[in-house]
Amino acid sequence: MAKKKRRNSSIVIKNPTEIESMRKAGFIASDVLQGLIAALEIGKSTKDMDDLAAELMKEHGVKSAFLNYHGFPGQICISVNEEVIHGIGSPTRILAAGDVVKMDVGVVANGWIGDNASTHIMGDVQAADLETRQLLHATEQSLFDCIPYAKDGVNLADLCGSIEDSVRNREQNFGIVREFVGHGVGSILHEEPQIPNYRPLGKQPTLRSGMILAIEPMMTAGKPKVKILDDNWTVVTTDRKHSAHFEHTVLVTDNGGELLTDRPRAALPKQMLL
Repeated sequence: MAKKKRRNSSIVIKNPTEIESMRKAGFIASDVLQGLIAALEIGKSTKDMDDLAAELMKEHGVKSAFLNYHGFPGQICISVNEEVIHGIGSPTRILAAGDVVKMDVGVVANGWIGDNASTHIMGDVQAADLETRQLLHATEQSLFDCIPYAKDGVNLADLCGSIEDSVRNREQNFGIVREFVGHGVGSILHEEPQIPNYRPLGKQPTLRSGMILAIEPMMTAGKPKVKILDDNWTVVTTDRKHSAHFEHTVLVTDNGGELLTDRPRAALPKQMLL
């Protein structure tokens, strides 16, 4: 779950015991997300997916990190097409061929949080327009391009800047959402630091081993401007163009980022990007 931008404060560095707890939480969050991805089907409602998330979390003995967070009513965030993040499962929102579905899963396991998200095209991926296919690929790739920067001694601005560079170094002019950012994560959902998907101005903190980050690029096929709908949660593109969102919980180490929510990549085969 992305965070609205605000001022930074202190950053928590986890000890080895806390890191191991975060590994377990991240593993479960990833497993729940993979279960949801496997169950995606045309004709299901977004509420069906939310209900399934509750079942999968119960099987793992964990709870949703999102449910009732500042009043959020869902187990997961499930956002479709122009919805970027924080979509709420609905029994009347039926998934159809060509829909771009973003699922963001956060769990609380023994007091520690794992947070991850992925984006998928419903039905025949090759039938989707080229721009959408390229958008998904570029967004996921920008996340993986920044993982080596999650390293002790690296300035946070360089990690954030690597996400922006990954997207800008493409022929497509995809938008980078600026109003919402990634964040530190641990025993609470939103810790410091904030992690924008572009190079921030001003002095930024130096990353240290033991910091844990929820890094989550959010990109749009059109303009980057977004707004919040009347439900006070769902964030949509103002031009109603498609969006994509990928997220991993990442441990900062001496050698680069360790994925605590590791799972198979959703990257499309190269022949689907031409």
